[in-house]
Amino acid sequence: MGLPEAHVTPSEVIKVAWDGVAVNKVRSMLTMLGIIIGVAAVILMIAVSAGTEATIAEQINSLGANLIFVSSSFGGMGRMGGQTTGATLVYDDALAMAELNGVASIAVEMPSTQLVKAGNVALDEVSILGTTPGFPSVRDMTVTSGRFFNETELERTSKVAVLGYGLAQELFGAESVSGQSAIGQTVTLGSTKLTVIGVLAERGMVGDTDFDARLYTPISIIFKYLIPSRFARMMGDAVRLVYVETESQDVMDDVILQIELLMAKRQEVPVEELTVNITTQQDIIETQESTTAAFRSLLAWVAAVSLVVGGIGIMNIMLVSVTERTREIGIRQAVGATPSDIRRQFVAEALMLSLVGGLIGVAAGVGGSWLFGTTSGMRTVVAPESILMAFGSAAAVGIFFGSYPANKAAQLDPIEALRHE
Repeated sequence: MGLPEAHVTPSEVIKVAWDGVAVNKVRSMLTMLGIIIGVAAVILMIAVSAGTEATIAEQINSLGANLIFVSSSFGGMGRMGGQTTGATLVYDDALAMAELNGVASIAVEMPSTQLVKAGNVALDEVSILGTTPGFPSVRDMTVTSGRFFNETELERTSKVAVLGYGLAQELFGAESVSGQSAIGQTVTLGSTKLTVIGVLAERGMVGDTDFDARLYTPISIIFKYLIPSRFARMMGDAVRLVYVETESQDVMDDVILQIELLMAKRQEVPVEELTVNITTQQDIIETQESTTAAFRSLLAWVAAVSLVVGGIGIMNIMLVSVTERTREIGIRQAVGATPSDIRRQFVAEALMLSLVGGLIGVAAGVGGSWLFGTTSGMRTVVAPESILMAFGSAAAVGIFFGSYPANKAAQLDPIEALRHE
């Protein structure tokens, strides 16, 4: 390995640093291993976290556009018509919300679980959703066969049903979705017979809800046939959730204010004491993001430990290198190399180790993220900033942990260095 003259140029520093790294390839690779693992781990963990965030956001946004969620508070008591009821949110509240300015449509949900029969097929614990005609618009659902029920059928408590894609196949066979075999058929919920008027297009799972396995019916059916009438009267036709679809994103704040004032008036309480929760899609996304962000930070710190371990490995090897090359350092000092030249040379070698390890780690992290996403079924999103952060951290580790060995080399006494065997 050639010895540079005093006051070497940056290109000569880089060349000699590379020669110093390449002279013992196995040792250099083992030294870089901590950096490689650390960089790859940072990229992979952030990719998994970002993929989870993106999936959650897409699932929430897939519920529909410009949505406001109004839900009943547990343990609260509502008022309607000057009388206290056992529910904080009732069906009449939803009907009043539909009349507000800026509201495009509403959907009310009241779930139930029933035994469903069709011919010789009987399915237990089927999810039944009592809802309103605005459901397909609000929840961005499409009817693939037949139609969804209308306002008249809702008001008259018509015994009609719309089947989810998967439920229609289970009850009437695969041809029920592409053809019309399910339309006009009768399904039985407990002792209530309903006529199938439509089949929804395939939607799949959103969060923990399988939209294709549901039976959709007018909410008035739930109130009249699936909830004991005495209990229903006591609760005031309670509903679990109301989806309010606004005309645009710009009017959401105004609609939320109108809902708050409306509910305060109907419950005869100040706005601050409302017994309903009002949230938006963005609120839910931000809550999920704050949770995953904390988890991502924890993962990043765990991965950073590998970088620190890698840095300690670099410092250890550089100290060994200083001892092995003491005579070389003395010769360089004898021909005019300054302490700054010596210091710069060893810092460059440490930086070279960390940068090469960082590049390999980036390749391993990106490739590992793709492989993990492909084999595990979990979505991964490689964030460009994670690559820059991981690579920059590797460079910082090289400089920081290479400084001590470099200073030690620069402080060697030239005469003692030349005497070293």
